[in-house]
Amino acid sequence: MGVGGFAVEGSAAAAAVDVKLTASVVITCIVAASTGLIFGYDIGISGGVTAMNPFLEKFFPSILKKAQKAETSLYCMYDSQVLTSFTSSLYLAALISSLAASRVSALLGRRGIMLVGGCLFLTGAALNGGAQNIAMLIIGRILLGLGVGFTNQATPLYLSEVAPPKLRGGFSAGFQLFVAIGVIVSNVVNFFTKDYTWGWRLSLGLAAVPAIIMTVGALFILDTPNSLVERGKMDEARQSLVRIRGKDADVEPELAEIVKASEIARAANQEPLMTMFKRMYRPHIVIAILLPCFQQLTGINIIAFYAPVLFKSVGFGDDSSYIASIILAGANFTAIIVSTGFVDRYGRRFLLLAGGTLMFFCLVAVSAVLGVTASNSSAKTIPTSDGIAVLVVMCIYSAGFGWSWGPLSWLIPSEIFPIKIRPTGQSISVAVGSGMTFLLTQTFLSMLCHLTYGTFLFYAGWLFVMTTFAMFFVPETKGISIDSMYVVWGRHWFWGRFVQVEEKSGSKV
Repeated sequence: MGVGGFAVEGSAAAAAVDVKLTASVVITCIVAASTGLIFGYDIGISGGVTAMNPFLEKFFPSILKKAQKAETSLYCMYDSQVLTSFTSSLYLAALISSLAASRVSALLGRRGIMLVGGCLFLTGAALNGGAQNIAMLIIGRILLGLGVGFTNQATPLYLSEVAPPKLRGGFSAGFQLFVAIGVIVSNVVNFFTKDYTWGWRLSLGLAAVPAIIMTVGALFILDTPNSLVERGKMDEARQSLVRIRGKDADVEPELAEIVKASEIARAANQEPLMTMFKRMYRPHIVIAILLPCFQQLTGINIIAFYAPVLFKSVGFGDDSSYIASIILAGANFTAIIVSTGFVDRYGRRFLLLAGGTLMFFCLVAVSAVLGVTASNSSAKTIPTSDGIAVLVVMCIYSAGFGWSWGPLSWLIPSEIFPIKIRPTGQSISVAVGSGMTFLLTQTFLSMLCHLTYGTFLFYAGWLFVMTTFAMFFVPETKGISIDSMYVVWGRHWFWGRFVQVEEKSGSKV
């Protein structure tokens, strides 16, 4: 066992119930993962829309005038707290709804949360597409955020609970894959609508399409066996297991494992929020809080939100900035596909370390290029060769995120909690991620204006911190049954001291 105490494969206690891959579980997971479309579409659409002149002319005319002034620094053209609130308000709403989602999940289940989230997102998309003033824009964004908060809480849990343990990483990465698809589609939509006065309305209104796809899809899948057992619906839980494991599969051992975990958790008879702050669950909550924080501190979502604005700010032309955004999203998408095949073969920790290291050097390189070529803050463009260099390095950076901190920051928190506190733990994880996204989104354009190319060094510094943390403190969870995850913590060189009480008392939850 290495310094982190990561390998626990082969442990009898942790042995996963042997389940086969079926067409039903593949279809079910694809439908569930499609909820990532609404999150991804919003990530890509907001930055493109805020770079459209017709949109700025209608809602933010002062920003458009400032961007056109010769004396305005290329890094400061879009520096506006009101403009950033258009993007960031969604994530403040997502923070609130994700915290409420665990309560709602106890009543409606994972599938029910997806349906509620889809309907809220659909309403927000309609309001944004028909917005007549900033207030309508913000209210629409808040509704979108409420929908995103619900679906982002439910979907990773759904995928972790339904997928076969040995393939859980790959299936759970499907959520991030659909996020990437949403980002690509939104960037393509922005490219074709940017020159029309009504283009921004179409871009925002088309968010209804992924919302309809995921909401209709959720109507045709069953809830997870874990969620059904937790709510006392044993017959439906058995039916759900038969459907996803196959009619000929013996589902009783897996059902018994789920029931046992649920009964032990229920015997504790404590409020989940209070339970999770016990000493034995300290490792879980630390990982669940830090991983989404670190994911945002990679800087990737900020760059994705403002990709067209960012590329314009470092000297790309109008069309070039949108094309660069599409290429960047494509690199991320390709890397996520790689991640789905590697995460259950090489493990979570290896991908976190490899991706974090690559991203660190990429951001240092981008900062160096911009520092050399764009040191004159009054310049409106940078040399073409340097612009291409920035794009290439940013694509490598995006790929590094796509196979590591992107999907794994959703996967790991969703698989480490015992059933009793799993929805609450995931809610806290999503809420922390949303809160960090709000904070960084609201401050990014101002940071870019004041720190210029140093902004990339800021995120590079955090990448060094999080990669070091992953090396020593993130346990390996590949191949472990979701209800046997206590073994991972018990054998870890550092976290084991916190869960020893749990193992000695026999409460393996």
